[in-house]
Amino acid sequence: MRVLVQRVKRARVTVDGEVAGAIDPQPQGLLALVGVTHDDDAATAQRLAEKLWKLRILDDERSASDVAAPILVISQFTLYANTDKGRRPSWNAAAPGPVAEPLVTEFTEALRRLGATVQTGVFGAHMEVELVNDGPVTVLLEL
Repeated sequence: MRVLVQRVKRARVTVDGEVAGAIDPQPQGLLALVGVTHDDDAATAQRLAEKLWKLRILDDERSASDVAAPILVISQFTLYANTDKGRRPSWNAAAPGPVAEPLVTEFTEALRRLGATVQTGVFGAHMEVELVNDGPVTVLLEL
């Protein structure tokens, strides 16, 4: 499982012209793009949620848990693109939807159990993601 985290001033995801999820934190929040691979499981999702919740990338080396920063979680299978050969990415390392969707849900629910305010996109949908990156700060989390 990979989580690409961006520190944001605000973020929202739209599906078919309707806002599916949005955060407008005061002053900061996190956008988490989540990719799942074949050997991931619920324990991996839980550990990465804990890592994200405690990650000290907000102002003054604070974490989302320190300041109750909201988190927007969006599934992102393209985090497992393989571009080693040619010009067309391979998606073989990304888990198929029936495997990935429950793990993205588990990641989101683990954050909520930790106390996070979480908004989400729509799994498998064509989403438009808007954000104001703060810093910019972007970090890749993996186990």
